[in-house]
Amino acid sequence: MSKQPIQTDSAPAAIGPYSQGIKTGNLIFTSGQMPLVPETMELIDESIEKATMRCLDNIKAILEASGAGMSDVVKCVVFLTNMSDFAVMNGVYASYFDETPPARSCVQVAGLPRGARIEIEAIAVV
Repeated sequence: MSKQPIQTDSAPAAIGPYSQGIKTGNLIFTSGQMPLVPETMELIDESIEKATMRCLDNIKAILEASGAGMSDVVKCVVFLTNMSDFAVMNGVYASYFDETPPARSCVQVAGLPRGARIEIEAIAVV
């Protein structure tokens, strides 16, 4: 099965040797998205609410570039540097998905690149 890289200017450019996303067959895998503004690569860190929105908007842009949408997401993994941010993240996260949200894992990590407080990755089926 072939794999096709997904590239869009509507999501942050890769800051390492990885693709924003990969489509293979009917599966789409996004790389972990930090709360980076695509145009400036500025890290959004003033609130976990805004940071979560930026991560999910970046995922949405990658999915749209591949012909998919948030309703096609079947699994997400959320990485938080502080589990006390969970409740706020969870409220924002819920607003991005319909009545059948994807499966999800959420873990606390010791640190994330560029000092981010959150990173989210997704898998979609189209």
